[in-house]
Amino acid sequence: MVRVIGADGEQIGVISTDDALRRAEAADLDLVEVSPNAEPPVCKILDYGKFKFQEQKRASEARKKQQVVTVKEMAIRPRTEEHDYQIKLRKIRGFLEDGNKAKINLRFKGREVTHSDIGKEMLDRLQADTADISRVENRSGLEGRFMNMVLAPDKSAKKKAEAEAARAAAAAAKAEQDAPTEE
Repeated sequence: MVRVIGADGEQIGVISTDDALRRAEAADLDLVEVSPNAEPPVCKILDYGKFKFQEQKRASEARKKQQVVTVKEMAIRPRTEEHDYQIKLRKIRGFLEDGNKAKINLRFKGREVTHSDIGKEMLDRLQADTADISRVENRSGLEGRFMNMVLAPDKSAKKKAEAEAARAAAAAAKAEQDAPTEE
């Protein structure tokens, strides 16, 4: 005995398995067990090939909408010069704007490790420079010769920054209109 649902979604009722198979064959469709653990088991009369195709299509759509986040790494040193710092900062901002996480590895060489406060200041500066588009996901202290920080893209901070830029542009346009023209 199985509970059968018709091809159009109507409830046929609880009938014998043989009778359900005959009804499916008469409709030139398949009898598919939908819920085997139910009491009695639930079967549905449908076109199995079409059902599998639609299921595969739904799974494909779900994969398309899924966003893959990768972790991009950037290595810096506590004595990184200003120009090099700006280039690395630009790359990190690019990673974050693309929706990826950025892992910053600050590596100490030799006796630099005794001045871990310089490294901490460098990470603080990097955090402040990317605060408008990111949030700190993980920040570790000194681990051996490394200090690490993981930045994740922050969508709310990005929206705030865009809104602030739009307000500033609107204010500038209004000031330009209100300014007296010289003739």
